[in-house]
Amino acid sequence: MTQATGIVIIGRNEGERLVRAIDSATRFCRAVVYVDSGSTDGSVIEAARRNVAVVELDMQRPFTAARARNAGFRKLKTLFPETEFVQFLDGDCEFIDGWLESALQAMQDHTDAGIICGQLKERHPERSVYNTLCDIEWNGAVGNVKECGGIFMIRADLFDALNGFRESLIAGEEPELCLRVRRAGYSVVRIEHEMAWHDANILFFSQWWKRAFRAGHAYAEGARLHGASPEKHWVREVRSNWFWGAGLPVIAISAWLSPPMMLLALAYPLLMIRIYRHAHLHRTSRERRLFAFYCVAAKLPQMLGQLKFHLNSMSGKTSRLIEYK
Repeated sequence: MTQATGIVIIGRNEGERLVRAIDSATRFCRAVVYVDSGSTDGSVIEAARRNVAVVELDMQRPFTAARARNAGFRKLKTLFPETEFVQFLDGDCEFIDGWLESALQAMQDHTDAGIICGQLKERHPERSVYNTLCDIEWNGAVGNVKECGGIFMIRADLFDALNGFRESLIAGEEPELCLRVRRAGYSVVRIEHEMAWHDANILFFSQWWKRAFRAGHAYAEGARLHGASPEKHWVREVRSNWFWGAGLPVIAISAWLSPPMMLLALAYPLLMIRIYRHAHLHRTSRERRLFAFYCVAAKLPQMLGQLKFHLNSMSGKTSRLIEYK
C-alpha cells in the first residue's frame, strides 16, 4: 500500500472486534492511528501491542465519533505528513481484502471525487432482525451519492480544508461532512466493491429503539444547521418523522369517535407497501417486509429523538452521546 495512504480507527470498548479492525488495517498500511474514547476493556493496551499510534481522548470533554476522527486525522498528519488519502474505519469493522486498493483506484478514476465509499457487509445478519436491518441499510446504489456512513476514504487536503467533522454532532456527522464536500465542488462516490465486515451486535429491541432515537436527533440537528440551504438537508426526514410519528396519531386519536376518520390508520400499512415495492429490490421478500415494517415503526422513536434535541436546545443543554451497545 502506498505511503500516501493513512488509516484512522476509532473505538470504545470494542474488545476482539477492535483487534480484528487493527489487524486488517496493518496488513495494508503502516500509517495507522487508533483513537480511544474512554474504553475500560483494555483496548488501548491491545492497540499499543500492535504498534499503532494511539490517541486517548480527554474524558473531561464529551465524546463524539466526529471528535475522535478529527483527533485521529491530526495525529496521522503529524506522524505521516505525506498522507494524501485517509481511510476511516470504526472499531467494530474489519477491512475486506482488496478494498483499499479499489478505493485508491477509484480516487484516480474519479478525479472530482472527494470521498469514496463502497458496500458494507454485516458480519452476523442471522443473529437478529436488527442485524438483518443493518445489513440491508448498509448497501446503497453505486455512483454519485449524497452521503455515506463512517467507513470511507477522503482526500486529506480536502478534509483539512473543511476542518474535518463538526465535533458537536453526536450523530449524523458523516452526511453533514458529505454536504460540505459537495458544496466544495467534489462528489461522493460509492463503488461496487465491498469495504468491510461490520458487527452491529444489535440483539434487543431496546438497542434498535435507541439507534432510531439517535437518528431522529441527528435529523433535527442536521436540519437546524442546513435545512434552510438549497440542499434542504434532512428537511424531508424531519417532516416525515413528525407527520407519521406525531401528527397522524394525534389526528386519529382526536377523531376516535368518528369511524370515517379512523380510516387514517390505514395510511401506515399503505406506507409499508410503498416502501416494500420500491426499496432494495435485490433482497428477499421477507427482508423487504422487515425493512418496510421497521422503517415505519422507526418514525416514533425518531420523532422523540427530534423532540429531545429541541428540548435540549431550548434549555441550553448540550446533547450527550447516545449509545445503543
